[in-house]
Amino acid sequence: MMELSPEDSLRLNVMLANAVAVRIDEGINVVSCLSGSGSEARIQLNPTCRSDQYVKIVRELLSSHVMGSPGGYPVYLKRWTRMGQASDARLDGMLMLGENEAVVAVTGAPGLTDELAKRAWWAMSDSDNARRMLQRECVAQGEMGRVLTEFLLEFLPFEESARDIIESVRLVLQPGLISEEEKASIWDRGKKKTVFLVGFLHAIPDELPDTIVCRVDYDQVNKKIGGLGVDGNVFALLLMRLLSSNGQSFLSVCQKILKRPTDQDVVVSFLESNEAYFSTTRLCDFHYRSMEHISEEVDKVLSGEAGEMHKPEHLEKLINCVPELKNEIRAMLILSHVGVPVIDPIFAVTDAVGSVMRKKIEPVSDPVKELFGILQG
Repeated sequence: MMELSPEDSLRLNVMLANAVAVRIDEGINVVSCLSGSGSEARIQLNPTCRSDQYVKIVRELLSSHVMGSPGGYPVYLKRWTRMGQASDARLDGMLMLGENEAVVAVTGAPGLTDELAKRAWWAMSDSDNARRMLQRECVAQGEMGRVLTEFLLEFLPFEESARDIIESVRLVLQPGLISEEEKASIWDRGKKKTVFLVGFLHAIPDELPDTIVCRVDYDQVNKKIGGLGVDGNVFALLLMRLLSSNGQSFLSVCQKILKRPTDQDVVVSFLESNEAYFSTTRLCDFHYRSMEHISEEVDKVLSGEAGEMHKPEHLEKLINCVPELKNEIRAMLILSHVGVPVIDPIFAVTDAVGSVMRKKIEPVSDPVKELFGILQG
Protein backbone atom coordinates (compact mmCIF):
# COMPACT_ATOMS: atom_id res chain seq x y z
CA MET A 1 0.00 0.00 0.00
CA MET A 2 1.43 3.36 -1.05
CA GLU A 3 1.96 5.98 1.65
CA LEU A 4 3.26 9.50 1.97
CA SER A 5 6.92 9.91 2.72
CA PRO A 6 7.52 10.47 6.45
CA GLU A 7 8.79 13.98 5.74
CA ASP A 8 5.71 14.99 3.71
CA SER A 9 3.35 13.40 6.21
CA LEU A 10 4.89 15.36 9.08
CA ARG A 11 4.96 18.68 7.24
CA LEU A 12 1.38 18.32 5.97
CA ASN A 13 0.01 17.51 9.41
CA VAL A 14 1.82 20.50 10.92
CA MET A 15 0.50 22.71 8.12
CA LEU A 16 -3.09 21.55 8.60
CA ALA A 17 -3.05 22.58 12.26
CA ASN A 18 -3.35 26.27 11.27
CA ALA A 19 -4.74 26.12 7.72
CA VAL A 20 -8.12 27.54 6.64
CA ALA A 21 -7.71 26.75 2.93
CA VAL A 22 -5.51 24.43 0.89
CA ARG A 23 -4.49 24.51 -2.76
CA ILE A 24 -2.70 21.76 -4.68
CA ASP A 25 -0.63 22.62 -7.75
CA GLU A 26 -0.35 19.19 -9.32
CA GLY A 27 1.92 20.26 -12.17
CA ILE A 28 4.73 21.21 -9.80
CA ASN A 29 3.81 18.94 -6.84
CA VAL A 30 3.29 21.82 -4.41
CA VAL A 31 0.73 22.06 -1.61
CA SER A 32 -0.04 25.60 -0.42
CA CYS A 33 -2.07 26.61 2.60
CA LEU A 34 -3.64 29.82 3.83
CA SER A 35 -3.68 30.42 7.58
CA GLY A 36 -6.31 32.31 9.56
CA SER A 37 -3.96 35.28 9.82
CA GLY A 38 -3.65 35.48 6.04
CA SER A 39 -0.12 34.12 5.75
CA GLU A 40 0.76 31.44 3.22
CA ALA A 41 2.93 28.33 3.46
CA ARG A 42 4.17 25.99 0.71
CA ILE A 43 5.27 22.40 0.82
CA GLN A 44 7.25 20.86 -2.03
CA LEU A 45 6.11 17.25 -2.21
CA ASN A 46 8.57 14.40 -2.61
CA PRO A 47 6.60 11.67 -4.41
CA THR A 48 7.44 8.07 -3.65
CA CYS A 49 5.38 6.86 -6.63
CA ARG A 50 3.77 8.35 -9.74
CA SER A 51 2.87 12.02 -9.16
CA ASP A 52 -0.85 11.61 -9.83
CA GLN A 53 -1.04 8.68 -7.41
CA TYR A 54 0.89 10.60 -4.80
CA VAL A 55 -1.39 13.62 -5.04
CA LYS A 56 -4.34 11.29 -4.57
CA ILE A 57 -2.78 10.09 -1.30
CA VAL A 58 -2.33 13.72 -0.24
CA ARG A 59 -6.01 14.40 -0.92
CA GLU A 60 -6.93 11.35 1.14
CA LEU A 61 -4.93 12.77 4.04
CA LEU A 62 -6.68 16.14 3.70
CA SER A 63 -10.09 14.46 3.53
CA SER A 64 -9.37 12.32 6.59
CA HIS A 65 -8.33 15.43 8.52
CA VAL A 66 -11.39 17.46 7.50
CA MET A 67 -14.16 14.92 6.99
CA GLY A 68 -12.96 11.95 9.01
CA SER A 69 -12.90 9.82 5.86
CA PRO A 70 -10.40 9.49 3.01
CA GLY A 71 -13.20 9.46 0.45
CA GLY A 72 -12.73 13.13 -0.47
CA TYR A 73 -15.19 15.50 -2.10
CA PRO A 74 -17.75 13.82 -4.42
CA VAL A 75 -16.72 15.56 -7.64
CA TYR A 76 -19.45 13.70 -9.52
CA LEU A 77 -21.86 16.18 -7.89
CA LYS A 78 -20.41 18.91 -10.13
CA ARG A 79 -23.66 20.08 -11.73
CA TRP A 80 -25.52 19.98 -8.43
CA THR A 81 -22.98 22.03 -6.50
CA ARG A 82 -22.52 24.57 -9.30
CA MET A 83 -26.24 25.31 -9.02
CA GLY A 84 -25.77 26.42 -5.42
CA GLN A 85 -27.10 23.26 -3.78
CA ALA A 86 -24.15 22.54 -1.49
CA SER A 87 -24.89 22.30 2.21
CA ASP A 88 -23.77 25.24 4.34
CA ALA A 89 -22.78 22.95 7.23
CA ARG A 90 -19.09 22.48 6.38
CA LEU A 91 -18.23 25.17 3.86
CA ASP A 92 -15.06 26.10 5.71
CA GLY A 93 -13.93 22.46 5.71
CA MET A 94 -14.55 22.09 2.00
CA LEU A 95 -11.86 24.69 1.33
CA MET A 96 -9.35 22.42 3.09
CA LEU A 97 -9.74 19.52 0.65
CA GLY A 98 -7.48 20.86 -2.11
CA GLU A 99 -10.24 20.02 -4.60
CA ASN A 100 -11.28 22.62 -7.18
CA GLU A 101 -14.84 21.33 -7.40
CA ALA A 102 -15.23 21.71 -3.65
CA VAL A 103 -14.14 25.35 -3.97
CA VAL A 104 -16.70 25.89 -6.72
CA ALA A 105 -19.37 24.42 -4.44
CA VAL A 106 -18.45 26.95 -1.75
CA THR A 107 -18.59 29.90 -4.16
CA GLY A 108 -22.14 28.98 -5.12
CA ALA A 109 -23.44 28.05 -1.67
CA PRO A 110 -26.24 30.15 -0.09
CA GLY A 111 -24.23 30.33 3.14
CA LEU A 112 -21.22 32.01 1.53
CA THR A 113 -19.76 34.87 3.60
CA ASP A 114 -17.26 37.59 2.75
CA GLU A 115 -14.56 35.77 4.74
CA LEU A 116 -15.25 32.45 3.00
CA ALA A 117 -15.20 34.29 -0.32
CA LYS A 118 -11.72 35.59 0.51
CA ARG A 119 -10.48 32.06 1.22
CA ALA A 120 -12.20 30.58 -1.84
CA TRP A 121 -10.70 33.29 -4.06
CA TRP A 122 -7.23 32.45 -2.75
CA ALA A 123 -7.87 28.77 -3.45
CA MET A 124 -9.19 29.23 -6.99
CA SER A 125 -9.24 32.59 -8.76
CA ASP A 126 -11.23 32.51 -11.98
CA SER A 127 -14.02 34.54 -13.57
CA ASP A 128 -16.72 31.90 -13.03
CA ASN A 129 -16.04 31.88 -9.29
CA ALA A 130 -15.95 35.68 -9.21
CA ARG A 131 -19.37 35.88 -10.86
CA ARG A 132 -20.88 33.28 -8.56
CA MET A 133 -19.64 35.07 -5.45
CA LEU A 134 -20.69 38.55 -6.60
CA GLN A 135 -24.26 37.26 -6.80
CA ARG A 136 -24.26 37.27 -2.97
CA GLU A 137 -25.01 40.70 -1.52
CA CYS A 138 -22.80 40.05 1.52
CA VAL A 139 -19.84 39.55 -0.81
CA ALA A 140 -20.66 42.34 -3.26
CA GLN A 141 -20.95 44.82 -0.38
CA GLY A 142 -18.03 43.34 1.58
CA GLU A 143 -14.26 43.60 1.25
CA MET A 144 -14.19 41.07 -1.58
CA GLY A 145 -16.70 42.97 -3.70
CA ARG A 146 -14.15 45.36 -5.17
CA VAL A 147 -11.47 42.65 -5.49
CA LEU A 148 -13.74 40.44 -7.58
CA THR A 149 -15.01 43.42 -9.57
CA GLU A 150 -11.49 44.50 -10.53
CA PHE A 151 -10.73 40.98 -11.71
CA LEU A 152 -13.87 40.84 -13.89
CA LEU A 153 -13.18 44.30 -15.34
CA GLU A 154 -9.63 43.30 -16.23
CA PHE A 155 -10.75 39.99 -17.75
CA LEU A 156 -13.80 41.43 -19.56
CA PRO A 157 -12.02 42.13 -22.90
CA PHE A 158 -10.97 38.48 -23.05
CA GLU A 159 -14.36 36.89 -22.34
CA GLU A 160 -15.59 34.90 -25.32
CA SER A 161 -19.05 33.85 -24.14
CA ALA A 162 -21.83 36.40 -24.59
CA ARG A 163 -23.57 35.02 -21.49
CA ASP A 164 -20.42 35.56 -19.42
CA ILE A 165 -19.96 39.12 -20.72
CA ILE A 166 -23.56 40.03 -19.93
CA GLU A 167 -23.40 38.50 -16.45
CA SER A 168 -20.08 40.18 -15.66
CA VAL A 169 -21.43 43.58 -16.72
CA ARG A 170 -24.63 43.05 -14.73
CA LEU A 171 -22.72 42.12 -11.60
CA VAL A 172 -20.12 44.89 -11.64
CA LEU A 173 -22.92 47.46 -12.10
CA GLN A 174 -24.22 46.67 -8.63
CA PRO A 175 -24.22 49.78 -6.38
CA GLY A 176 -20.84 50.92 -5.13
CA LEU A 177 -18.62 48.53 -7.09
CA ILE A 178 -17.31 50.65 -9.97
CA SER A 179 -16.62 54.32 -10.64
CA GLU A 180 -18.47 56.48 -13.14
CA GLU A 181 -15.38 56.39 -15.35
CA GLU A 182 -15.35 52.59 -15.34
CA LYS A 183 -19.06 52.51 -16.08
CA ALA A 184 -18.55 54.91 -19.01
CA SER A 185 -15.74 52.71 -20.34
CA ILE A 186 -17.99 49.64 -20.41
CA TRP A 187 -20.78 51.67 -22.01
CA ASP A 188 -18.42 52.86 -24.75
CA ARG A 189 -17.55 49.24 -25.53
CA GLY A 190 -21.26 48.61 -25.92
CA LYS A 191 -21.41 51.15 -28.74
CA LYS A 192 -19.24 48.81 -30.79
CA LYS A 193 -20.34 45.48 -29.30
CA THR A 194 -23.96 45.57 -28.16
CA VAL A 195 -23.64 42.48 -25.98
CA PHE A 196 -22.28 44.83 -23.27
CA LEU A 197 -25.49 46.88 -23.43
CA VAL A 198 -27.60 43.87 -22.49
CA GLY A 199 -25.84 43.79 -19.12
CA PHE A 200 -26.91 47.40 -18.55
CA LEU A 201 -30.55 46.51 -19.30
CA HIS A 202 -30.42 43.82 -16.63
CA ALA A 203 -28.66 45.92 -13.99
CA ILE A 204 -29.73 49.56 -14.37
CA PRO A 205 -32.52 49.87 -16.96
CA ASP A 206 -33.61 53.23 -15.49
CA GLU A 207 -30.11 54.66 -15.04
CA LEU A 208 -28.53 54.17 -18.45
CA PRO A 209 -25.70 56.51 -19.47
CA ASP A 210 -26.33 58.91 -22.36
CA THR A 211 -30.02 59.42 -21.59
CA ILE A 212 -32.23 61.01 -24.21
CA VAL A 213 -35.14 63.40 -23.74
CA CYS A 214 -38.58 62.24 -22.68
CA ARG A 215 -41.31 61.81 -25.29
CA VAL A 216 -42.84 65.11 -26.39
CA ASP A 217 -46.22 64.33 -24.83
CA TYR A 218 -44.80 63.23 -21.47
CA ASP A 219 -45.95 66.27 -19.46
CA GLN A 220 -49.39 66.25 -21.07
CA VAL A 221 -49.93 62.55 -20.36
CA ASN A 222 -48.55 62.90 -16.84
CA LYS A 223 -51.23 65.50 -16.02
CA LYS A 224 -53.93 63.08 -17.14
CA ILE A 225 -52.74 59.85 -15.49
CA GLY A 226 -50.40 61.00 -12.73
CA GLY A 227 -53.18 60.49 -10.20
CA LEU A 228 -53.59 56.87 -11.31
CA GLY A 229 -49.92 56.27 -10.63
CA VAL A 230 -50.24 57.72 -7.14
CA ASP A 231 -53.05 55.23 -6.52
CA GLY A 232 -50.75 52.37 -7.53
CA ASN A 233 -52.09 51.75 -11.03
CA VAL A 234 -49.29 49.57 -12.45
CA PHE A 235 -50.37 50.18 -16.04
CA ALA A 236 -50.21 53.95 -15.63
CA LEU A 237 -46.89 53.70 -13.81
CA LEU A 238 -45.27 51.63 -16.55
CA LEU A 239 -46.64 53.87 -19.30
CA MET A 240 -45.19 56.97 -17.61
CA ARG A 241 -41.93 55.11 -17.07
CA LEU A 242 -41.77 54.36 -20.81
CA LEU A 243 -42.56 57.92 -21.88
CA SER A 244 -39.99 59.40 -19.48
CA SER A 245 -36.37 60.16 -20.37
CA ASN A 246 -35.24 56.92 -18.72
CA GLY A 247 -37.86 54.87 -20.56
CA GLN A 248 -37.06 56.40 -23.94
CA SER A 249 -33.37 55.68 -23.31
CA PHE A 250 -34.24 52.07 -22.49
CA LEU A 251 -36.25 51.70 -25.71
CA SER A 252 -33.46 53.28 -27.75
CA VAL A 253 -30.91 50.80 -26.41
CA CYS A 254 -33.31 47.92 -27.06
CA GLN A 255 -33.57 49.00 -30.69
CA LYS A 256 -29.76 49.06 -31.00
CA ILE A 257 -29.42 45.57 -29.57
CA LEU A 258 -32.15 44.10 -31.78
CA LYS A 259 -30.61 45.67 -34.87
CA ARG A 260 -27.51 43.42 -34.81
CA PRO A 261 -27.54 40.71 -32.12
CA THR A 262 -24.48 38.52 -32.57
CA ASP A 263 -25.66 35.15 -31.30
CA GLN A 264 -28.49 33.28 -29.62
CA ASP A 265 -27.29 33.98 -26.08
CA VAL A 266 -27.57 37.72 -26.72
CA VAL A 267 -31.14 37.34 -27.99
CA VAL A 268 -32.19 35.12 -25.09
CA SER A 269 -30.69 37.41 -22.45
CA PHE A 270 -32.20 40.46 -24.13
CA LEU A 271 -35.66 38.85 -24.02
CA GLU A 272 -35.12 38.04 -20.33
CA SER A 273 -34.37 41.70 -19.63
CA ASN A 274 -37.42 42.77 -21.64
CA GLU A 275 -39.69 40.42 -19.72
CA ALA A 276 -38.38 41.75 -16.41
CA TYR A 277 -38.89 45.38 -17.46
CA PHE A 278 -42.52 44.90 -18.56
CA SER A 279 -43.46 42.22 -16.01
CA THR A 280 -45.77 44.37 -13.86
CA THR A 281 -48.40 44.59 -16.60
CA ARG A 282 -48.73 40.94 -17.56
CA LEU A 283 -52.38 39.96 -18.02
CA CYS A 284 -51.85 36.22 -17.43
CA ASP A 285 -49.15 33.80 -16.34
CA PHE A 286 -49.19 31.77 -19.55
CA HIS A 287 -45.93 31.87 -21.56
CA TYR A 288 -46.71 32.34 -25.24
CA ARG A 289 -44.59 30.88 -28.02
CA SER A 290 -45.52 33.23 -30.86
CA MET A 291 -45.96 36.96 -31.35
CA GLU A 292 -49.19 36.35 -33.25
CA HIS A 293 -50.80 34.52 -30.32
CA ILE A 294 -49.84 37.30 -27.90
CA SER A 295 -51.19 40.01 -30.20
CA GLU A 296 -54.46 38.16 -30.72
CA GLU A 297 -55.05 37.75 -26.99
CA VAL A 298 -54.18 41.38 -26.19
CA ASP A 299 -56.55 42.55 -28.93
CA LYS A 300 -59.31 40.45 -27.41
CA VAL A 301 -58.75 42.15 -24.06
CA LEU A 302 -58.84 45.62 -25.58
CA SER A 303 -62.00 44.87 -27.58
CA GLY A 304 -63.80 43.28 -24.62
CA GLU A 305 -63.85 39.74 -26.03
CA ALA A 306 -63.39 36.67 -23.85
CA GLY A 307 -59.95 35.15 -24.08
CA GLU A 308 -57.05 33.73 -22.11
CA MET A 309 -56.13 37.10 -20.59
CA HIS A 310 -58.12 39.15 -18.11
CA LYS A 311 -58.80 42.91 -18.15
CA PRO A 312 -58.08 44.46 -14.75
CA GLU A 313 -59.97 47.52 -13.56
CA HIS A 314 -56.72 49.52 -13.47
CA LEU A 315 -56.21 48.89 -17.20
CA GLU A 316 -59.75 50.06 -17.96
CA LYS A 317 -59.14 53.27 -16.00
CA LEU A 318 -55.94 53.99 -17.90
CA ILE A 319 -57.58 53.48 -21.29
CA ASN A 320 -60.46 55.78 -20.31
CA CYS A 321 -58.00 58.51 -19.25
CA VAL A 322 -55.88 58.44 -22.41
CA PRO A 323 -57.85 56.80 -25.23
CA GLU A 324 -55.52 58.53 -27.72
CA LEU A 325 -52.70 56.30 -26.44
CA LYS A 326 -54.48 53.03 -27.10
CA ASN A 327 -51.76 51.94 -29.54
CA GLU A 328 -49.06 52.62 -26.94
CA ILE A 329 -51.01 50.72 -24.29
CA ARG A 330 -51.46 47.82 -26.70
CA ALA A 331 -47.72 47.78 -27.44
CA MET A 332 -46.93 47.82 -23.72
CA LEU A 333 -49.28 44.91 -23.03
CA ILE A 334 -47.89 42.80 -25.88
CA LEU A 335 -44.30 43.42 -24.80
CA SER A 336 -45.15 42.39 -21.24
CA HIS A 337 -45.72 38.85 -22.58
CA VAL A 338 -42.68 38.72 -24.86
CA GLY A 339 -40.05 36.50 -23.24
CA VAL A 340 -37.72 33.67 -24.13
CA PRO A 341 -40.57 31.23 -25.02
CA VAL A 342 -41.37 33.24 -28.18
CA ILE A 343 -37.91 32.51 -29.55
CA ASP A 344 -37.72 28.87 -28.44
CA PRO A 345 -39.50 27.42 -31.53
CA ILE A 346 -36.89 29.12 -33.75
CA PHE A 347 -33.79 28.29 -31.74
CA ALA A 348 -34.98 24.71 -31.25
CA VAL A 349 -34.30 23.99 -34.93
CA THR A 350 -31.22 26.13 -35.66
CA ASP A 351 -27.86 26.96 -34.17
CA ALA A 352 -27.27 29.84 -36.58
CA VAL A 353 -25.44 32.99 -35.49
CA GLY A 354 -24.77 36.39 -37.04
CA SER A 355 -26.70 37.51 -40.11
CA VAL A 356 -28.24 34.08 -40.70
CA MET A 357 -29.66 34.05 -37.17
CA ARG A 358 -30.93 37.63 -37.51
CA LYS A 359 -32.84 36.60 -40.63
CA LYS A 360 -34.41 33.61 -38.89
CA ILE A 361 -35.59 35.59 -35.84
CA GLU A 362 -37.35 38.29 -37.88
CA PRO A 363 -40.82 36.86 -37.01
CA VAL A 364 -40.00 37.95 -33.44
CA SER A 365 -37.54 40.82 -33.82
CA ASP A 366 -39.46 42.79 -36.48
CA PRO A 367 -42.76 43.08 -34.55
CA VAL A 368 -40.87 43.78 -31.30
CA LYS A 369 -38.95 46.62 -32.96
CA GLU A 370 -42.22 47.97 -34.32
CA LEU A 371 -43.76 47.92 -30.82
CA PHE A 372 -40.74 49.76 -29.41
CA GLY A 373 -41.16 52.31 -32.19
CA ILE A 374 -44.78 52.91 -31.23
CA LEU A 375 -43.74 53.62 -27.66
CA GLN A 376 -41.06 55.99 -28.94
CA GLY A 377 -43.71 57.90 -30.86
